Amino acid sequence: MAAAAYRLPAMDMDFLLGDTTRGLRFQLEYQKAEEHLRKWGVATTVIVFGSARVREDDANGWYNAAREFARICSEEGGAKLRNHEPRQNVIATGGGPGIMEAANRGAHDVDAPSIGFNITLPMEQEPNAYSTPDLTFRFHYFAMRKMHFAIRAAALVVFPGGFGTMDELFEILTLRQTGKMDDALPVVLYDSGFWKKLIDFRQFVDTGMIHQDDLDLFGYADTPREAWQQLVSRGLKLPETRT
Repeated sequence: MAAAAYRLPAMDMDFLLGDTTRGLRFQLEYQKAEEHLRKWGVATTVIVFGSARVREDDANGWYNAAREFARICSEEGGAKLRNHEPRQNVIATGGGPGIMEAANRGAHDVDAPSIGFNITLPMEQEPNAYSTPDLTFRFHYFAMRKMHFAIRAAALVVFPGGFGTMDELFEILTLRQTGKMDDALPVVLYDSGFWKKLIDFRQFVDTGMIHQDDLDLFGYADTPREAWQQLVSRGLKLPETRT
């Protein structure tokens, strides 16, 4: 009875964390977050990506801009539940510090829920103080975390960031380019000066790596209000106004 084989599978951590049950753990990471999101009535999200290293007093104003954008989105996008209708355009971030914290904070400022999709890292990332506790998740698998980002995404705003931000941006652009995501999903890069200096997207076209039309997959914005207007003009769906 003390042998490992006799343990109930659901109570056997050596078994649950073993190689053969990786698929089961993958499924659990999907299911747990999915149940919470459905409980909160989250139908669509607006993803905000950006650096974890940006601080509130940054000279570029990126933190405050992300906070203000999230406030506008939460107020005007339908994140607040009305008459038990589904929540639309709920702010979703990676759940950590920097730009992520700023965006969750902007939603928190106006009493709107927001999502934090955290990931377990070698140097532990702690969730910021502003994502809604019941919508603050922790993932082991990057792939499942990315899947949850994409499933409900209605739009994406990308603030300046490093390798992780680049990975997430090009993941979404690739899904858009290959038709794996909604053709109407708008993507906006915040701070045109930063992005145009960082990446010469025209070079992709000039060397035949992408089609000219692929440059229409995204736009630029330099103020929080402009970022919101860009999303709307590029097809972001808003809830119907009730009178």
